[in-house]
Amino acid sequence: MPLIDAVATHARSHPNQPALWDLESERQWTYAALDATVDRLAAWLSDHLGAGSGSRVATLAKNCGEIVALQLACVRAGAIFVPLNWRLAAAEITALAHDAAPVLLFKDDDFEAPAAIPEVLPISVTLTLGHDGSKPPAQARRPFEATSTLLYSSGTSGRPKGIMLSESNVFWGCVNFIYGCAVTRTSVFLCDMPLFHTAGLMAATRVPLQAGACVLLTKGFDPTRTLHRLANPELRVSHYFSVPQMAARLWNEPGFQPQSLRHIVAWAIGGAPNPKAQSERFVNAGIRISEGFGMSETGSNFGMPTQDIDVLRRKAGSSGLPFMAIEAKIVDEEGHDVAAGEVGELLLRGPSITTGYWNQPETTAKAFRDGWFCTGDAARSDEDGFYYIVDRRKDMYISGGENVYPAEVEATIAEVTAVAECAIVGVPDEQWGEVGRAYIVPVAGATLTPDTIREHCLARLAKYKIPKSIVVTDTLPRTASGKVQKHILRQRALDELSG
Repeated sequence: MPLIDAVATHARSHPNQPALWDLESERQWTYAALDATVDRLAAWLSDHLGAGSGSRVATLAKNCGEIVALQLACVRAGAIFVPLNWRLAAAEITALAHDAAPVLLFKDDDFEAPAAIPEVLPISVTLTLGHDGSKPPAQARRPFEATSTLLYSSGTSGRPKGIMLSESNVFWGCVNFIYGCAVTRTSVFLCDMPLFHTAGLMAATRVPLQAGACVLLTKGFDPTRTLHRLANPELRVSHYFSVPQMAARLWNEPGFQPQSLRHIVAWAIGGAPNPKAQSERFVNAGIRISEGFGMSETGSNFGMPTQDIDVLRRKAGSSGLPFMAIEAKIVDEEGHDVAAGEVGELLLRGPSITTGYWNQPETTAKAFRDGWFCTGDAARSDEDGFYYIVDRRKDMYISGGENVYPAEVEATIAEVTAVAECAIVGVPDEQWGEVGRAYIVPVAGATLTPDTIREHCLARLAKYKIPKSIVVTDTLPRTASGKVQKHILRQRALDELSG
């Protein structure tokens, strides 16, 4: 396949089209201006590192236009872009730096650079590097299938992994989102997700740039500001990506008015199972929630048909249908396909899927089975071909010989309007082997008791699924991308029970 450079293509075909607007600094780039900026920076990188070097170039910075330009410039210069998670502890960031071994780091003044990185520059100088009109040499680009970006997993259960993504992977992942979520040149994306995460860097930024649309970039999610921006008719936001927790925060935000958000073409939700009750609240209010499924390793894979509000209501709780460039199947423990309605592991195959993990060949080998990527997610499909993510297989626990999927119980508890967030982990139990322990965050100002939760669950769930213990708490530990860190909750539960 030939090399594809969407920004350069759009710069020629519609140069004055808005491409990127950094809402925090108020700086704006048309496609022509962004193309020139990327060329200049790529030429500097090529001169500095060597053309097509494969050298890793890292960032340790909050969302800004410089990060977007730098990733695109690394592609043109043949370097590998490594956005580091600035929310990690210093020791964790140092471990990632040792693994990726970047030769160059661009960072905010707020962050300390790991000592192992040879050269460190402030992110603010990025846009001034190089000379106007300069371009990288044509041979600087590496093959379309070669690694161009390393995204480190959020580490919900252990050592983060460097996910190797090529421009081919990125292109096809964006194609899936573009066709699955009705993205056009007139679309406007609001990006609150961090640019070190696939949702921010790919789904909310590379997707609109590949489609010739516009991305509005923020420093991060803030419920009050985000709600204002989504509703602002002057910004014309048509597409938004959030994790379920962000959607819940917005729903409970003072001043939330569903009618002001009904213009949104697709509000994509991913990163964790979205409770069915939450989907129903949004859809019944006329907001087109597109529950979906994707991973850093696989790009965008499933989504709901947002153009059909009746289907959104009828299939609430589903992750939708497979996108154009993805194959999916659900298998049992022996690798055999399961029937519709049965739960098994979700396997994926397609051009958007990573070739593996940086410096981890054994982990890479375990991730694939006969050419299929093993997601580690328990899923089922229905008779219409819609997929449902039941839970992470590793989060399942066995109580009295019965499989319990915490996500199912969490979705039931989320039906209680006073519940803002909920997470359930399995803990040891002498009688049943394992039982559930629920951690629940109430809506601000709401009164919530364990008895209220138990009574609600008793009417809806088998007794073995109901958590044996319920803890009302102020917050849940989450990764920077919004996923609950259940390994931390499990340890907390063990400490509490043993104490």
